Amino acid sequence: MGKTIQVASDREADQGKTVLPTEFARGVYIENAPGAQALKLMHLLIAIAGGRMADDIQHELRMADLKAIEGMRNHDRSSLRALFIELRGAVIAYDNTEEQAEIIGGFLDEVRIDYQHEASGHLLVKWWFGRTFRRIAAESNHWAILDRPTIFAMTSKYSILLFQHIASLANLDHINSKTFTIPELRSLLGVPSGKLDRFSNMTQKAIQPAIAEINHLSRLTLTATPNKIGRTVASVTIGWQVKEDPRAAKRELEASKIGRKARREGTTETIVASELPPFPQAGGFTYSPAWKERFEVIWADLGKPHGQRPDSSLVAKQVRGIAVDQKISFDSPQMAAILANVLNKWGQT
Repeated sequence: MGKTIQVASDREADQGKTVLPTEFARGVYIENAPGAQALKLMHLLIAIAGGRMADDIQHELRMADLKAIEGMRNHDRSSLRALFIELRGAVIAYDNTEEQAEIIGGFLDEVRIDYQHEASGHLLVKWWFGRTFRRIAAESNHWAILDRPTIFAMTSKYSILLFQHIASLANLDHINSKTFTIPELRSLLGVPSGKLDRFSNMTQKAIQPAIAEINHLSRLTLTATPNKIGRTVASVTIGWQVKEDPRAAKRELEASKIGRKARREGTTETIVASELPPFPQAGGFTYSPAWKERFEVIWADLGKPHGQRPDSSLVAKQVRGIAVDQKISFDSPQMAAILANVLNKWGQT
C-alpha cells in the first residue's frame, strides 16, 4: 500500500482538507467530464472514504450530511441520482510511467440510493469505488491536500479541474509553472469535443473564468500565458504562486455566495446603488436577503473576523436611528453608506 493511503488515514478528522492521490488530481477526463456539482460530490466521496478509498468495500453517505455542506445543499433524490450518473459515466486516464502502461477506467463501480425513509428526508447512499480509482489510490506515493471549502465554493467545472491539478503541483520545489499543449489543456478542463474550438473562445469561456475564480477563492494566484508558433497559439503556460496573505480569500469563503461574482468582477457598488430594496423598517436582515448579503460583504471587506460579526438587529437599529436623525429616507442609496460606516466603527469605544 502506498503512502497516500496513510496520509489520508491520518487526516480523516480534518473536515477542511481532502487528500487526493496526485495521479488522480492530475488525471485527465478524456470524455464525459462531470459538471461542477458532480465534481464536488466526487471530492466529498473521497474525503468520506479517507484511508479506505483503496478498499473494495461499501461506503455510505446520508443526505442530511450532504445538505449540511455549503455549495451542496439543494439536492433531492432525483438530482443526486443525476450526479451519480455523471460520475459513473466519467472516464479517467492514468499514465503509469514505471510500467509504461496507460490505464483507462472509471471512478465508481456501483451506487445504491436507499429511499425507504425518503418521506422523512432520510436518504442513504451506498457506493463502491471503481477498480481503476482503487488501484490508483493503493499504488500512490504522492498526494495533494486540497482545501475542501474552496472546492465546494467553486461554481465551474473548469475551475475545479484546473485547481486540483495545479494544487497538486504547488508544493513541488522550484516549480511554479507548467506548459500544456492546447489538446492537453482541453482534456484537463474537460472541454467537450466540438465545443470552444477557437482558442479565443476557450480563453473567454473556460481559461480566464477558471483562473479568476481560483484567484478569488483559493490560496493560489494563477496566470495564463499563450505561446505562439507564428500566429497560432500552440500551448499555454499556467504559472502559479502561493499567496503570502490568503486572508482575503478566506474572508470570501466565509461571506455569502450571493454577489460573489460581482465582488470578483468589481461591480459590487453598482449592484448596491441600483438594486438594493428599501432598508428594513424593523428587526434585522432575516427577511431581506439583499441587505443581509450587503451586511456580510461589508464586514468581510473591512477585514473583520467572521466569528465576531455583530447581531444584525442591533446594527440595523443603529442604522435606522442615524437615518431618522439625518432625515434620510430608508429607500435612499445613502443607507448602504450608513451601514458601512456603522460596521466600520462597530466595537470602538
